[in-house]
Amino acid sequence: MSEEIVNTEATAAAAPAAAAAKAEKPAARPFGKKRFESRRKVCKVCAEKIDNVDYKNFQFVKSFTMESGKILSRRITGTCAKHQRQITKAIKRDRNLAILPYSLPKK
Repeated sequence: MSEEIVNTEATAAAAPAAAAAKAEKPAARPFGKKRFESRRKVCKVCAEKIDNVDYKNFQFVKSFTMESGKILSRRITGTCAKHQRQITKAIKRDRNLAILPYSLPKK
C-alpha cells in the first residue's frame, strides 16, 4: 500500500513538469511546412556607390534590359526608386542614340 502512495505521488509531481514541457514547445504551423522567404534584393547601383547612372556606360545600363530590349522592373532588379529612374532615362537616351536597340527583330 505504501508503494501505491509513492507511485501516485511521483506521477502527480511529474504531471506539472510534463504540462510545462508541452507549453514550452512552439505551436505547430497551420500549413505544415515553413514558407519560403526570399532574401531582400540590394540596389546594384547603391552597392557599387555610383552617384549618377551615365548613358555612356552602356554595358552597365544594358544589364538592366531583357534580351528583347525591354527595361527590367524594380521588382526584378532590386534597384531603389531613385536609381531606377536614372536607369530608365539612360536606357531611353541610349536607344535614341542607337547605342541600344529598341527591340530585336522577331525570328
